Amino acid sequence: MGMTITEKILARHSGRTSVRPGDNVWVDVDVLMTHDVCGPGTFGIFKREFGAEAKVWDREKLVVIPDHYIFTKDMHANRNIQILRDFAKEQGLPHYYDVGTDRYKGVCHVAMPEEGFTRPGEVLFGTDSHTCTAGAFGEFATGIGNTDAAFILGTGKLWVKVPETMQFVFEGEMPKYLMAKDLILAVIGRIGVDGATYRAMDFAGSTVDAMTMEDRMTLCNMVIEAGGKNGVCTPDRTTTDYVRARTAKEFECHTNDGDARYHSVHRFNVAEIEPTVAKPHSPDNKAAVSEVAGTRLDRAYIGSCTGGKVSDFVAAAEVLYGERVRIDTFIVPATTDVAREIRTLKVKDKTVMQIFEEAGCRIGESSCAACLGGPSDTFGRLNGAEVCISSTNRNFPGRMGSKSSQVYLASPYTVAASAVKGVITSPREFFA
Repeated sequence: MGMTITEKILARHSGRTSVRPGDNVWVDVDVLMTHDVCGPGTFGIFKREFGAEAKVWDREKLVVIPDHYIFTKDMHANRNIQILRDFAKEQGLPHYYDVGTDRYKGVCHVAMPEEGFTRPGEVLFGTDSHTCTAGAFGEFATGIGNTDAAFILGTGKLWVKVPETMQFVFEGEMPKYLMAKDLILAVIGRIGVDGATYRAMDFAGSTVDAMTMEDRMTLCNMVIEAGGKNGVCTPDRTTTDYVRARTAKEFECHTNDGDARYHSVHRFNVAEIEPTVAKPHSPDNKAAVSEVAGTRLDRAYIGSCTGGKVSDFVAAAEVLYGERVRIDTFIVPATTDVAREIRTLKVKDKTVMQIFEEAGCRIGESSCAACLGGPSDTFGRLNGAEVCISSTNRNFPGRMGSKSSQVYLASPYTVAASAVKGVITSPREFFA
């Protein structure tokens, strides 16, 4: 019997010719990523278990990217950054992207692909649940806790149960008013926040084949919001062109076998999908934008690993061109590379950043910023009973700050359209 992409990668990294869902295997790790929230805890456990003088298993395979609580005066957050600095210096880590330097990147899940650390056929673990974003590149990528990460630091291996695979097939040409965010919200709305618990979510079909890497990253980013272990897209020319432009490291592409067995297959005709939101307070509380149109808003937010990539800002700029926002609208590029690009990339005759500035948006520095709330001085943090529409990935109570706030998740198109009107608005109005 054939294997899925996820099964093939785990078989290869465990030294087996084949694996099946439910098998438990020791896998060799290609890359471990951590950041300022979980890095200090991971490093502390590593030293406790492997010794104060222990060295990491392979310093070339450890990537440390501070990104969550960066631009803050909070002493505890600042201390976390110092712990990362000290560990990186002690271990001689070449892939530490320190804040306050010209190496600083921003959001780890967007920085990892930019720096060439997401490669087909590899195994990537990260101390962040949205590490699954990298599955867009045809690799096995998933989030883990500090203890598992510390074990990898010392051994380069991890004990993994092979997940079943659910396949999600999208067919048809994407309507202009839809984005990948609408598609993944439709999936989560259908199966629920626990509908893919400890399963791989495989995205396929002609729609996915036509997507850019950033679109595929959006799909895979939110598999954790359905409980998924990992997301994955079949690597193709789009994938290899992107990766080879950023790294000289060799990699191996895997595809699903024709006789691979899936837990279930879910099919979507994208022509039938409407612009979609997730209403408060859960990513599976799905509604068509038309059902909630006119809902009053206090602020709009475009940023994060889900909605802060170049293509997300280009989409927002297409809507905001020549318009003025009616509510506080925050623009936070995921990385410094994204920020630089949107300052030169044009929509019509203006740069993307110029469009945002002329529309009256507030611009933040590259980081996770308000997506995870954080210290009270985190840029754009919700402070009270605001109603916000956001391109981020979670809308649990308190996720972006105040527990009394309400957050609607939506695509950058929908967020931008809503910012112009001051109420939840369908982007269809701007693409008539």
